[in-house]
Amino acid sequence: MSLDETVRGIGPNRRHGLVVVGLAARYPSRSRRRVSPMVIEDISFTLGPGQSLGLVGESGSGKSTIAACVAGLLAPAEGSIALDGMNVSKTSSGRRTAAQLRIQMVFQSSSGSLNPRRTVGHSVGLPLTCGGHPDIKRRVSELLEQVGLRPGDAERYPHEFSGGQRQRLNIARALALSPDVIICDEPTSGLDVSVQAQICNLLLEIARTNNTSYLFISHDLAVVQMMTERVMVLNRGRIVDSCESSKLPRSQNIYTQMLLDAIPGTEVKSARGPREGNEPLTTVS
Repeated sequence: MSLDETVRGIGPNRRHGLVVVGLAARYPSRSRRRVSPMVIEDISFTLGPGQSLGLVGESGSGKSTIAACVAGLLAPAEGSIALDGMNVSKTSSGRRTAAQLRIQMVFQSSSGSLNPRRTVGHSVGLPLTCGGHPDIKRRVSELLEQVGLRPGDAERYPHEFSGGQRQRLNIARALALSPDVIICDEPTSGLDVSVQAQICNLLLEIARTNNTSYLFISHDLAVVQMMTERVMVLNRGRIVDSCESSKLPRSQNIYTQMLLDAIPGTEVKSARGPREGNEPLTTVS
């Protein structure tokens, strides 16, 4: 199905949200004579306003490549990416359009995503500077408070914060331009279980407040099952399974069951069993 057909099927009276059709991508080869193989192929999905979709799979399955294409960091070799009917694929000029700015990303590395030589206020406010915001200092203070930090923290440097606090700063930066879609690429990786729950709860609260859509990427099915409504399982660059998150443990797909069996005993869960309506998360052992 083409992008136009998919958009028409959603209906004229609704925001289309994010629509990805037939996405395929490869990374540039160092040799001009050699064509790199496809990293992902035939990836199609929709993500409506306020919805959450999980992408899971082991390392190298193509999760971050999909994120890079949707975020406009990598030009797809094939397929289409649109937000509310507007093309958001990476252009040859390398410039991000207004539609592309409505998609922001929280990267895996909480420390590597922040410039160690700049104050966190500068890093959080950088999207506002590029967008010509009239009062950057005030907006940065609002963003820091929104993610549970103090306005005065804007004058501090990244090394003065814990890993969980740095991830909160990255979330604040992603929120700066009030995006419709936030891509979370392993946002809880490397964090303590209790801190994972805090970050997940923060993201859930943002979704409730701003009607933000999430593309949540992780290799941890336990976290994804709690954070998302639907989940797609990737293996070697292709979608091998797709279902509602609540039905994931009952999947008959062999690869999905292998991932479920690999979940360690300590994980992020809801205190009242399966999550309903984006309930807060707690940690259990």
